Amino acid sequence: MAQKYQELSDKIVGLVGGKANVQFFTHCVTRLRFNVKDESAVKKDEIEKLPGVLGSQWQNGQYQIIIGQAVNDAYRLICEKNGFAVEKSVDEKLDDEKPAQKKGVKAVIDKIFDGISGSLTPLIPALIGCGMIKVILILMDMAGVPADSGTYQLLTFAGDAGFYFLPIMIGAFAAKKFGANPALGMVIGGLLIYPSFASGVSDGTAFNFLGIPVYGVSYSSTIFPIILCCAVMAPIEKFFAKHSPDILRSVLEPLLTIIVMIPLAYCVLGPIGSFLGTYLSTFVLWLYNTLGFIGVAAFAAVMPFVIMTGMHGAFVPYLMQMLTVDPLYEPIFFPALIISNIDQGIAALAVALKTKDTNLKSTGFSTAVTAVVAGVTEPAMYAINLKYKTPMYGAMIGSAIGGCVAGLLKTAIYAFAGASSVIALPLFVSADKPNNLLFMVISVLVGAVATFAATWVLYKPEAANK
Repeated sequence: MAQKYQELSDKIVGLVGGKANVQFFTHCVTRLRFNVKDESAVKKDEIEKLPGVLGSQWQNGQYQIIIGQAVNDAYRLICEKNGFAVEKSVDEKLDDEKPAQKKGVKAVIDKIFDGISGSLTPLIPALIGCGMIKVILILMDMAGVPADSGTYQLLTFAGDAGFYFLPIMIGAFAAKKFGANPALGMVIGGLLIYPSFASGVSDGTAFNFLGIPVYGVSYSSTIFPIILCCAVMAPIEKFFAKHSPDILRSVLEPLLTIIVMIPLAYCVLGPIGSFLGTYLSTFVLWLYNTLGFIGVAAFAAVMPFVIMTGMHGAFVPYLMQMLTVDPLYEPIFFPALIISNIDQGIAALAVALKTKDTNLKSTGFSTAVTAVVAGVTEPAMYAINLKYKTPMYGAMIGSAIGGCVAGLLKTAIYAFAGASSVIALPLFVSADKPNNLLFMVISVLVGAVATFAATWVLYKPEAANK
């Protein structure tokens, strides 16, 4: 596989303006990501002609090159040939130079979303694993397995652990993201879900700190309170680190940080974060109940452009709130995302079956499998659907129809999915809504058939090859 990217690895650094022009270099699931000092030095047209490159774009000042699922092979080869350190974090890579800080409202919003996303993204594997265990428990319930059996109870512990202790786990990653000590972040997370505090809240106990009343709310499985706490804790810790005598710093820095954070966490930041999460869920459910199937259909139709702009990552906090705290299901984003991703693959499949071009046929089949099975749509979008336009129209039409059906049948996902594709369908199993999975399968099939038909009619191989 690495041989495929030999020419890319030889030329890419020169085409982005040379190593001196690169501030840092990383990759995500499908894209190589460059931050450069001089954007005008990047030769975008020449880069897109390199073998293995499916397309490229500028996003928030970052140059992104779409490779596909084998992006890690290309990334490592480029690092090896150009002396970039693979094992270093983004902040340490290359010249250890951070990109220039941008100003303005958009920059502030980007920074907020980056902070939230950076705090939550490392936890996704744990949530996926625990979510799948909950699906297994639902299937065991349907099969009549006794809830008091040892196996059932231990699986319940495992499934609940990843969600109940979420503030502690997020505390570690959020603290690291904001530049604080991860251990202190975990301590603050532990404060929020300490058993005696949680049981006291349930019993109606009125807590206070130096006479300041504590808002009684349960923080288990919450997201926003601990992120807010860690964002505020970071500058507080740095202040005490700077002003503590060296001989006492190892004691004073953590001690004073925790003491200051106790009233802030319990009396101010925790309640604010709790309100944010609660009202976010309430707003989304209101929107869903108001717009109904139209909202799901519209979301499914425009989802490719949401993905292209990278805005799908901004929905992670919302998804975690909906699936871990309240209402424990998500009826809009995930159904629309899964339908849209599968339909991108179906559109590419229709092109592959209709075209007589051998190379295009091969690309269509491979990218269709990648989108339908893995939920990675960039190869299909950039290599076929956007390139020839009519397949994208076909996918959008089919996705809108499939989303409309999903909205009318009120489908919803009940656990965080690791892949937004057919692999995620088991997460629509629900004991409360026995037909939920069936309804989602029907929605996907309707969307796929509509996409295939629309693409078959709209795509003209002769016109596309001119």
